[in-house]
Amino acid sequence: MKRLALLIMLIVMSNVVFGQEIDRSTTQTITQSGIGLGSVIAVVTSWDRNKSILWALIHGILGWLYVIYFAFTRSDK
Repeated sequence: MKRLALLIMLIVMSNVVFGQEIDRSTTQTITQSGIGLGSVIAVVTSWDRNKSILWALIHGILGWLYVIYFAFTRSDK
């Protein structure tokens, strides 16, 4: 059930991300905002789980997608 929910979430998110028009104002907003909260959370959670700089960088680029994945796959200790 979690995998199905994750798959649906990724499909919806990819449609939102790739289905938008990008104009000059969008580009300026993205470049001026810098690193986002989703990227920071993704890097921290990736480092906590993997202890790898490479994975932390990759997950930081993915941002909120990795945060959602982490929320679905984390184990309760």
